[in-house]
Amino acid sequence: MTTLLLRPARPERRALAALDFGQLGPNWYAAVMGTAITANAAVALPHRLPGQLGFAQAVWALSALMLAVLVAARLVHLTRHRAAAREQLLENPATAVFYGCPPMALLAVGFGTLTVGGTLIGTGPAAVADLVLWTAGTLYAVAVAAGIPYLMITRHELSALRANPTWLLPVVAPMVSAALGPALLPHLDAGLRPALFYACYAMFGASLLATLVVLPVVFAGLVHSKLPAVLLTPSLFLVLGPLGQSSTAVGNLADAARSTAPLLAPAAFGFAVLYGVAMTGFALLWLLVAGAANLRALVRHRMPFGLTWWAFTFPVGTCVTGTASLARHTGFAGFGWLAVGLYLLLLCAWSVAGVRTVSALVGGRLLRAAA
Repeated sequence: MTTLLLRPARPERRALAALDFGQLGPNWYAAVMGTAITANAAVALPHRLPGQLGFAQAVWALSALMLAVLVAARLVHLTRHRAAAREQLLENPATAVFYGCPPMALLAVGFGTLTVGGTLIGTGPAAVADLVLWTAGTLYAVAVAAGIPYLMITRHELSALRANPTWLLPVVAPMVSAALGPALLPHLDAGLRPALFYACYAMFGASLLATLVVLPVVFAGLVHSKLPAVLLTPSLFLVLGPLGQSSTAVGNLADAARSTAPLLAPAAFGFAVLYGVAMTGFALLWLLVAGAANLRALVRHRMPFGLTWWAFTFPVGTCVTGTASLARHTGFAGFGWLAVGLYLLLLCAWSVAGVRTVSALVGGRLLRAAA
């Protein structure tokens, strides 16, 4: 279990906290992911309210600031606490899987820079920023998606009977690249667009098949051994991530096919709708399971706050963008209102996780998050 120790800097200033960078883990990027998708999903909704764009821009700016601060803090961790960093990745499989979070944070903030922040900083600079963050996030995602399973096979001591949903984090990262890459196509030279288009489809396939390999193992582990700690209960929401993100990916790729691969456009459109509806159905089913389990953990076991609570945010956000894509492609109002309902759930989860995180930081308490 990864921890971040927060101690008051001075007795007379208890509101301030000194960070133990030696214990700063990659799980903290989940807060950036949850904040970024709260902004991104707001502009994806098929319905508009006064102030909606302004709210999305403010949340995007907050996510960008959080990413910058966290990257700087992690650089301190990686340079001054190399032994701890090595232990997190090579020796501790519980923290290694959370290396799937940093690339997804880079990708989500980059996408928000283009789609939300572009009206503030200009489309040109926003496109360049997104291209840099998408490229870095994609390289990172592919490395993690291949590297963490490699370590699982060759180095980490694991039991499939104790698998939990955090095992999905490394393999879902390329799906985020596949979903968010098509937004860059209009900003590339025509000769480069097919390469990016097909690369996104390839990452969709790689991530989907990897998820289909890991997910049955995770479910078997949950049934056999249950979750090892009540604080891991929010991780059940992580199963929603590949479901909603893959629906978003096929929808965005179907839109991109119209101009990049016109011959594939009808097939891509049909696949996006049929696949998206099927995944949305399973996502809603799992949402009931995960919601009931977390309600039980809160009521019966008084589940304490931890960074795992951020698992309530990004996965639900991917379901918002996935159902919004279905509303766009089918014209069915039900999908649009479902996206709105899921966004209200996301907004509530993000607000609670954010307030509780700030409270814990200011109070200088010890935060524990499954990692």
